[in-house]
Amino acid sequence: MISRFLLLLACFLIVLPAQAQEGTAPSLKSIVSQNAPDIIKGSVRTAPPIIDALVALDDPSSLQFLSLWQEKDLWYRKSDEEIFVAKKREDRTYELFDIATLEPVETLPKKQIKQIKPNSGLRALIDEALVISRLKSADMSVRQEAISSLSRLANKQHLLPLRGAISTEPNQALKAEMERLERFLTIQFGASSEERVNAIHRASDDLSVETRANLNRVTSSTMALKDMLDDDANIARHVIPGEADFSVEDAYQLLIDNDLAEAIPTASERTQFLIENIGEGKVGRFTLHNLDTQKNRDAAYLSLVAEGKAPFWSPGLSADILVEQFEFVEVYDERDAQVTQAAEVALEKIETSVALSEFVDVLLDAISLASIYFLAAIGLAITFGVMRVINMAHGEFIMMGAYTGFAVQQFVTNYTLSIIIAIPLAFAVTFFAGVALERLVIRHLYHRPLETLLATFGISIALQQLAKNIFGTQARPLTAPEWLDGALVINDVISISLIRIAIFGLGVLFFVVLLFVLNKTRFGLETRAVTQNRQMAASMGINPNFINMLTFGLGSGIAGIAGVAIGLYAKVTSEMGGDYIVQSFMTVVVGGVGNIWGTLAGAVMIGFLQKGIEWFNPANTLAAQTYMIIFIIIFIQFRPRGIIALKGRAAGD
Repeated sequence: MISRFLLLLACFLIVLPAQAQEGTAPSLKSIVSQNAPDIIKGSVRTAPPIIDALVALDDPSSLQFLSLWQEKDLWYRKSDEEIFVAKKREDRTYELFDIATLEPVETLPKKQIKQIKPNSGLRALIDEALVISRLKSADMSVRQEAISSLSRLANKQHLLPLRGAISTEPNQALKAEMERLERFLTIQFGASSEERVNAIHRASDDLSVETRANLNRVTSSTMALKDMLDDDANIARHVIPGEADFSVEDAYQLLIDNDLAEAIPTASERTQFLIENIGEGKVGRFTLHNLDTQKNRDAAYLSLVAEGKAPFWSPGLSADILVEQFEFVEVYDERDAQVTQAAEVALEKIETSVALSEFVDVLLDAISLASIYFLAAIGLAITFGVMRVINMAHGEFIMMGAYTGFAVQQFVTNYTLSIIIAIPLAFAVTFFAGVALERLVIRHLYHRPLETLLATFGISIALQQLAKNIFGTQARPLTAPEWLDGALVINDVISISLIRIAIFGLGVLFFVVLLFVLNKTRFGLETRAVTQNRQMAASMGINPNFINMLTFGLGSGIAGIAGVAIGLYAKVTSEMGGDYIVQSFMTVVVGGVGNIWGTLAGAVMIGFLQKGIEWFNPANTLAAQTYMIIFIIIFIQFRPRGIIALKGRAAGD
């Protein structure tokens, strides 16, 4: 009997500590039941400890409870103030659910329960707590949303949870975003000057707008009177009224705001006071007919000042004189001088890097624009150089190539495959269209440049109208493949679209292929012979007319391929050729007629010139075009044969 009792006692002693330990462990229900009155009341003053305790549970049910609390889905039973989740039924009763398991508990009429309605301040506190907890979510989109919310909230309490989340974040892109946000929060809320300065130094390599905005917030300043400042004020510089961006009027207004001066009444205000104080035909001791001079009006006003009926003023009173008696300074809003000094240095470094990056970005844009002009002009350079034909319909061949690409995409939905098909097809279509134009029209107008110009101009109008009849007047999309979407981003300033990179690559490819064709093939040899000396080439057995036909077809075919490339990023319309015909002619003329190297040089010169002018005057692209044309006119006066002049007997034609 005694041994049995001892055995039971031992079991009791073992179980008792376990039960005690279990009883002391907090749970969602225990926290809610202990704090039910404060949860029901919803006070911003008493809620933070409850929210912290729920977050500390690190339990999905506790976070779920916070969300339900924030969304006003919690109700309590009036009889015992127990909290439930409630949903309205069709019979207008409410079904209550357990806050932890969301299992149904009972159904009650509305008069026995009441909704918990947290105010906006409390909902904001809950939102902050939920944001921190979402940093630990397994769902990357939830973590991304949490980072976006934290960037808006910017609270000191978020620093430690954010640093903990950075160490465990598996996604490198999101981790970099977290690290950037951690730098911003450390700059604002770091525990020491050294910590904040270190964060500023780390941020000095970041060229993003957000970084500059955060550093500008640190270096924000206001104008102040030095005598009104504390001894530990962080003074940025001494300022003199009337210089830089601090006017005398601003300085005097600062005196007024600090009760050191009164507003000086203007002449019109003084006149109004005189009018308001007219009595029995007088203002004070001055009759109205005596107030016909400024001197008397000033004297009358001074009499009102003496009687206390008007603001103080004297003839010699001037804001300039008054502000000279005070010392004005620009003072940082941030009191820590080490932090502001580091921020100023970082901003200067960032601004230098941004300026350099903007210059590089303009260079890349210029190279991209030059490659587009080269593609648009290379076909014209061949036909104009060999045949001396001014083809005003060249832009319409570009348009035909773009529409060919659009037509292919109506049947081939794979955009990569459609572009692969569209490029040779556009070449074939525009090649045969060019051959037809040369055989039917241009060959009858050789050595008659004016008639050729007018004929091709009329054909360009006809082709535009034909395109409108077939495709309509609305812009048509020529969709690029997915692998050409987006841009190559070097930093927050330098980026270039992948389509433009592809066009640059296409331009380089065409340049190399045409050099090979013109220098290493029989057709190229015959073409150069006809270009240099038409009569001598004919006497050597070369058919100049056949070469002209093939050359015109080749130039037109290249224009068609250029149309497909240009259509990938520009609008495809019947008038799109007109946007490039002028630049194409300028490229050919500036570079040198009949020379591929000259066309390349002309495209580079015009592309860089246009982007350079736009950089100095970015708000007016039309002015950039005008200045560019003026420069080219002047350039041709000094170098009429272009950058790379044609050599041989044809150069004198």
